Amino acid sequence: MLSLHSARQRARTTGTPAKIGLAIAGGGPIGGMYELGALRALDEALEGLDLTRLDCYVGVSSGAFLAAGLANRMDTTQMCRIFITGDSDDVQFRPEAFMRPAFFEYMKRAASFPRLAAEWWRELLFSPREARWSDLVTRFGGLIPNGLFDNGEVERFLRNVFTRRGRSNDFRELDARLYVVAVDIDSGDAVRFGGDDWNDIPISQAVQASAALPGLYPPVQIRGRHFVDGALRRTMHASLVLEQGIDLLIGINPLVPFSHNRDASVDEDRSLAAGGLPAVLSQTFRTLLQSRMQVGLARYAQQYPNIDQLVFEPNPDDGELFFTNAFSFSSRRRICEIAYRNTLADLRQRADALRPVLAAHGIRLRDEVLAQTDRSILDGIGAPPRDTETTARLRRALDDVDHLVERRRSRAKAK
Repeated sequence: MLSLHSARQRARTTGTPAKIGLAIAGGGPIGGMYELGALRALDEALEGLDLTRLDCYVGVSSGAFLAAGLANRMDTTQMCRIFITGDSDDVQFRPEAFMRPAFFEYMKRAASFPRLAAEWWRELLFSPREARWSDLVTRFGGLIPNGLFDNGEVERFLRNVFTRRGRSNDFRELDARLYVVAVDIDSGDAVRFGGDDWNDIPISQAVQASAALPGLYPPVQIRGRHFVDGALRRTMHASLVLEQGIDLLIGINPLVPFSHNRDASVDEDRSLAAGGLPAVLSQTFRTLLQSRMQVGLARYAQQYPNIDQLVFEPNPDDGELFFTNAFSFSSRRRICEIAYRNTLADLRQRADALRPVLAAHGIRLRDEVLAQTDRSILDGIGAPPRDTETTARLRRALDDVDHLVERRRSRAKAK
């Protein structure tokens, strides 16, 4: 599902390169894989768009890793090799490492049980009228861990990725602006890592904080403050990109409410009510996020009328996407494939409206790709290059030279 807002009057001077920004929302492992599939489709279907050479990126939760990877010049082909085919010679992804129980958190909470129990019995014996059984929930609620899994491995994995082969774990060393958003759990304030006051925090730690979904992962402590998932305040935080004076915004949001009535293939046994509390909570969460997203997009269209905005989302009647375990890693290839084909279908169906918008920014639709209705996300990946650390850095340097030459050539033509 594609939301398109065409600029009323484009401010960019003819012949100057377009400034393009990318905003990627969260959505857990499944949301991240949907976003990767959508990004891969855009990469293949849009000529003149280099997702690793944009002017500004913002990522939230699982979308923060994708945004940080692209800002570090990891293209969608590399990411697909890491997360889908598993044949990358660069990064080895082990899903089980991200689901390791937070044993230290469990032990820390359990250690406080004797003290809490003693206080409760003391109050019960000496002040029985003041002691209420209903107070048990409040008093012993602190024994419940604030995260099931240890997200320290998330940070270690990202630190390893961003400190090799010419990549950087420092916001200040990137060629483009990168913002990673997390929320301070004690104040409710959103913090933009990569901004002037927070650009000294390692990217890996910022992504760890942004992806700390309450209940799944514990809050991440940075500078004495505790941070959790950035989606608690806004879904996509696209305003951070729009404020940078860009000409074109591309947004991806994987979380939309499921429309059961539109999908005849889903029987009554798979209705949302029959799915129990997890399905009801998921639908509630998605509905709240989508409502907030729609309000934000309407406001952005009014506030930034001269910026073209494209936002890609799943189809609301996609039952397979909704009923897939939100924390499953095993179904990542199937979810990527769904997103890939959905995004190509959106581009194909809205081609007439998209052509003039994209052309204004030096981008054109690759009709030869869109014509392949049965195209798979694996078709364009090919065999992985066998690079060493040295050859990877050399390849990156040569790519920098090519990019610089192309930019100077484009400027010379514009004159």
